[in-house]
Amino acid sequence: MDNRERLLRLLRTLAYREGDFTLRSGEKSRYYLDGKQVTMHPEGAYLLAKEILERLRGLDIAAIAGPTLGADPIVGAVCALSYSEGTPLAALIVRKETKDHGTGQLVEGPMLPPGSPVAVVEDVITRGGMVKHSIQALESAGYRVARVLCLVDRQSTGVQELRDAGYVVDPIFTLEDVRSVPFNTERTES
Repeated sequence: MDNRERLLRLLRTLAYREGDFTLRSGEKSRYYLDGKQVTMHPEGAYLLAKEILERLRGLDIAAIAGPTLGADPIVGAVCALSYSEGTPLAALIVRKETKDHGTGQLVEGPMLPPGSPVAVVEDVITRGGMVKHSIQALESAGYRVARVLCLVDRQSTGVQELRDAGYVVDPIFTLEDVRSVPFNTERTES
């Protein structure tokens, strides 16, 4: 089984659930994707970081960035693996709101030159609210968003709205991909 297939199986086994759920947007859903079950899993974090770095290969990217909390484990894994692979990327985390103490930062991480190209990551994009917030914060801080990647495009409005706004969005999987994997009742080892 290749890395991409293994990552998809982890998503189906660890992250996908059916039932009655309320999403962050307030929307009701009969299924839920808890991407953090994969992005905080040792194998899942590694496989996702490998996939993201492969997709960024050859692009001019200085940092990996994303909204707290969904992107935190992804940003950390990609940053660490990028160093070991000889293509170091700085890590940037976008807070939900500006700190009310210290330096009052909205974007946390090393200061990079103005115009530095960044890739924004997120675990799951539905309407894209947190990604849009992150893009606005990063651009206000002087960075250039060169790419947006997500583990799963939930196939709602978010990815298309980001594309319509001129961003290159590269989902690793779609909800349809995840749902197409036969469900295995045996949980994947943690």
